[in-house]
Amino acid sequence: MFSTARRWLRRNKTPIAIGVGVVGAGYVVTQYVLNKINDARERMSSERISKENLRRRFEQNQEDCTFTVLALLPTATTNILEAMNTESITLEIQQMKSTKGVRGGESNGPPPSIADTTLTEEEGRSMASFQSDSGVHASQVVATPSTTSAPSTSEGVQQQQPQQPVTAPKKKSKRQLWDDLTISAITRSFTLIYTLALLAMFTRVQLNLLGRRSYLSSVVALATSTQQATISLENHDDDNADQAYGNDFDTNRKYLTFSWWLLHRGYADIMARVESAVRTVFGSLSPRDLVSFNRFSELTMQVRKLVEGATPQQRQEAEWLKFLLPPRDKEDEVIRESGVLEENPAQQSQGSHSSTASLRRLLDETADLIESPVFSHVLTLLLDAGFSSLVDRKLANEAFEFPAPSEGGILVTDNSELKHTQHILLPKILSVLTRQAHVIGNGVPNEYLQDMEKVRDLEAFAAVVYSSNWQNEVREEGLMDSAVYVEKPSETSSGKSAQADSSVVLADNQQSGLEGAWERAIEKQA
Repeated sequence: MFSTARRWLRRNKTPIAIGVGVVGAGYVVTQYVLNKINDARERMSSERISKENLRRRFEQNQEDCTFTVLALLPTATTNILEAMNTESITLEIQQMKSTKGVRGGESNGPPPSIADTTLTEEEGRSMASFQSDSGVHASQVVATPSTTSAPSTSEGVQQQQPQQPVTAPKKKSKRQLWDDLTISAITRSFTLIYTLALLAMFTRVQLNLLGRRSYLSSVVALATSTQQATISLENHDDDNADQAYGNDFDTNRKYLTFSWWLLHRGYADIMARVESAVRTVFGSLSPRDLVSFNRFSELTMQVRKLVEGATPQQRQEAEWLKFLLPPRDKEDEVIRESGVLEENPAQQSQGSHSSTASLRRLLDETADLIESPVFSHVLTLLLDAGFSSLVDRKLANEAFEFPAPSEGGILVTDNSELKHTQHILLPKILSVLTRQAHVIGNGVPNEYLQDMEKVRDLEAFAAVVYSSNWQNEVREEGLMDSAVYVEKPSETSSGKSAQADSSVVLADNQQSGLEGAWERAIEKQA
């Protein structure tokens, strides 16, 4: 039996060897293919997790931007409302009319003005709304220099200025007060819209730049095996701010305090520019004038052209940087006024050079972003949304009483004819604008900010800031000193770049400019 088996093996030695080789080769190939498939699955899974984490971090960053704007806006609103106290002018008009009513009418006097006749009922409504909005009552109005006098007791002063009377300055007429009210009400509401839009843009730039630094730091830490797990969504609570926006807490805190400039200095320059445009456009209007909706919309557009620019080229060249960032010689003043330097004076000498260099890079990149055409384009869209909310919705519904669209967006009646034919008195428009100024600055929820954040290009702009210039960021911050660099273009979703968990993946440098990244983000949204 054994001899028979040996003879059979000798006769079939070659086919058996071939069969064993084929089976062995097939096993090896199968194991190789299975290993490659498993590696591909793990790589795809890790990339999917990284993309999801990046998306969650980006979305969380945008929510932080919204809350930051809502926290900072009341400061600017308070300053603007104090600078242009429309309610005090209204109360002065009301007091003047009340005083005239006590004295009684004179038949030989001039004909009654618009404030004495057709505006009586409307002024009553305006006064009620003004007092409810601002909490200011007639008894709380401080006497102005026009109603009080402070005669000098020094004879020397009287001799030096013999031509100046010691009596009180002449009080403004009712027409002058109405002119002041017109300029104040319109300027204040328009200034708040500009301030809100600029604050939203500036906050997006700041937090997304810091969010980008935080993300790159976490990726590099993972690449150098300092983290055992994949990139996770970090806590963005106040007690974990250093992890949420990078490890250089001192630099980040100083950088974030530069919003102080817009809230305390920049708003005044914006208000001056807006007031000049409003005086040019609305200065010829009288409280007796009847204004149509289309007429007011045209005048508003004229103001915007004077402030922002009449052509696309002029809008791109508009100088917004001086409203958002201080000159270099005043940067230390901003940090000092915000209280950062006074909190830790002992730490100012430690690492001051590196902190200043890092802060300088952040400020320079912020300035480049603000001066870019993309910033002006997105800002124009935000202003379009803000003015549309004020004029096309609030003013149309409350002042002109146009029918509001239904939930499905269908108008009950066509308002196009009413916009041409219906005319209302200017004071009624001013009353709505005065109330809306408080809504723009202190509304909860803030409908104007919500409308601005619905602009899709704002998220695309934030994504560009978050995902662009990663190579320079890593190189300048020295993050790659101990990490292995693996260049690998990553696909984006709505402008957001993904990172692999085992290597540092940077943005494609074929279009490293901001405009190129912006075009890619818009293409992804289309």
